[in-house]
Amino acid sequence: MIEIMKKVLLLVGFIVSSALTINAQDISENAIGLRLGSDDGFGGEISYQRALGGNNRLEIDLGLRNSNNYDGFKATGLYQWLWNIEGGFNWYAGVGAGLASYSDNNKNNNNNDFSETFVFAAGDIGIEYNFPNTPILLSLDYRPEFGFGDRYNDFGNDIAFGIRYQF
Repeated sequence: MIEIMKKVLLLVGFIVSSALTINAQDISENAIGLRLGSDDGFGGEISYQRALGGNNRLEIDLGLRNSNNYDGFKATGLYQWLWNIEGGFNWYAGVGAGLASYSDNNKNNNNNDFSETFVFAAGDIGIEYNFPNTPILLSLDYRPEFGFGDRYNDFGNDIAFGIRYQF
């Protein structure tokens, strides 16, 4: 009876460790691509993701933002947790921060141009699809941001579509 219990426990341990290993392999070591979104204008970001082990990764985004009223540069770093849904779908959430620099070019503002560099805190929640047998990753995410500047000290919503190449 004890020998049977040992075999059952060994089998259960093997299945659990295999499942955890398979789940950990859902995250590619590296992914690079574009993140296209909006927050008071249309903007694009070059996006890089790096696996940190387990189901965690680091995402770094560098991009431009523009609209009729301002132009800007933004750099964001996020720590993300991933959970497998099923069939190549994952959902993720994360927290992070960034640095931004905006120039207000609104000529209706008494011709006074305004520029500011500031820091911001960000959250992130989204869903992604990892295509089987191809290194393409598509994502859709929502990133609330809280600015800490003199003028840009408010809440912003950033919704974006991402396409990345995994390697």
